[in-house]
Amino acid sequence: MSALSIAGLTVFILILFLGIFSVIFGVPGTFIILIDVTLYAWITGFEKIGFKIIVILIVISLFAEAMDFLIGMAGARKFGASKKGIIASVIGGIVGAVIMTPLLLGLGAIIGAFIGGFAGTFLVEYVENQKMKAAFRMGYGVFLGKIAAVFLKGFLAILMSVISLMAIYS
Repeated sequence: MSALSIAGLTVFILILFLGIFSVIFGVPGTFIILIDVTLYAWITGFEKIGFKIIVILIVISLFAEAMDFLIGMAGARKFGASKKGIIASVIGGIVGAVIMTPLLLGLGAIIGAFIGGFAGTFLVEYVENQKMKAAFRMGYGVFLGKIAAVFLKGFLAILMSVISLMAIYS
């Protein structure tokens, strides 16, 4: 294997890890993995990764992103969050990640996204309903939905990476 091939494979694997890690931050990491695998297959002439594997990865990626959205919405809805509360959760998650990242770097972004999402929902629901218990419940629902979605999407991102690497190394 030439030095250029080794360097290309190294970059490919690093981008796979980036895709897996980005799921934690709410970035569509499965799409990053899909694009990475598709580019690798195209550059190598579809020698080791064929169209069948790419189609499988497309299906997994679309399923992961759809389930991410549906699980997050289900967690919020189950505990009675309004549409405004859900929007506030998304905005709060982004703001929390931005605020906490300089303090704790990667861990700060994760913690900030979860706390910000909870706080955004809590504040909007409390202002609308003036009930502390209901607002806490709705914020908790958003928090649980985000955790469940991250775990499912993370698992599917790892599965996509394993499928890709097995095709290359088998």
